[in-house]
Amino acid sequence: MTVAMPISARGAVVLVAAALCVAQAVMAQNRTPSPSVKSSVSPAGGETPTLGVVEWLQRMHAASRQRSYVGTFVVSAPAGSLSSARIWHVCEGALQMERIEALSGPPRSTFRRNDHVMTFLPETKVVKSEKRENLELFPNLLGTPDSSIGDLYGARVLGKDRVAGFDADVVQLEPRDGLRFGYRVWSERRSGLVVKLQTIDGENRVIEQSAFSELQLDPPVKAQALAQMMGSTAGYRVEKSELERTTATKEGWSLRAPIAGFKPVSCYRRPAGVAGSAAQGHTMQWTFSDGLASVSLFVEPYDAQRQPREVLLALGATYTLTRRLPGKDGDWWLTAVGEVPPQTLDAFAQSLVRAR
Repeated sequence: MTVAMPISARGAVVLVAAALCVAQAVMAQNRTPSPSVKSSVSPAGGETPTLGVVEWLQRMHAASRQRSYVGTFVVSAPAGSLSSARIWHVCEGALQMERIEALSGPPRSTFRRNDHVMTFLPETKVVKSEKRENLELFPNLLGTPDSSIGDLYGARVLGKDRVAGFDADVVQLEPRDGLRFGYRVWSERRSGLVVKLQTIDGENRVIEQSAFSELQLDPPVKAQALAQMMGSTAGYRVEKSELERTTATKEGWSLRAPIAGFKPVSCYRRPAGVAGSAAQGHTMQWTFSDGLASVSLFVEPYDAQRQPREVLLALGATYTLTRRLPGKDGDWWLTAVGEVPPQTLDAFAQSLVRAR
């Protein structure tokens, strides 16, 4: 699950490698458990609405798509990793424009016009252009949420707090099984916009936190200005991601049994391997979601030179699992990525089978 703001600011500063299916290049990090968090929020007052999980998510979802804002967004994990970005988010009717400027790590500027995303990499003078159906908003709902989400999560109001100068309701979204993480969400009181998010593991430890350190609602920023910046590619080489919509069945894959609560939402073919690789063939990207958490399965032909070992990596709340899959038509390489517990990725890996 990612925060409701950018194409996800969190995704822009943390998950780019996963989206490009180069998780093997991510450096392994040891997860350092944090002590149990003592909430500093005040007791819930009479003004806090009493809503079910579906109603809370509908309110947050609507705010992420209707409010314009500018702010500085910070993502941190107990192991010490810290990333930040400056965000400009503009809503004008059905049009959504966004600019995300990385403030840490390599220079990077990401622009989004609805589902069209362009990432500028000034050090290499490259612009990566792609279409994204899954915009990684929080809550990352598949259209209008229905009562099935209530079978997977419960909602409990913790109280009130202030974030970046704004009053916020604090809500805990609690999973009903061990296949997903829980979330503690700070929702801006008037709009419902998510201003802070903590991802909680099964022992109630915070394993990742995302928050605005500074925020301005309804700023005087125009979509046209961001669109002009997005189109300024002079001096850059534009690389378009060649995605082809497909189905897992067409690609020859299936699950022996569904993973509880997770439904397939998309399936694409993309060129195999990392940029500059001589690898042949293509990669299938099969994505599942339970309405909040998502899992992507990247499957490509096995290459012993590029994929020497199986690993399980942790980066904040995001886990990456790689595994070699034997097949009658040759071996395959699976990279499973998701903001879910590692046992969930393992369940997907165990269930994934070659169907032909």
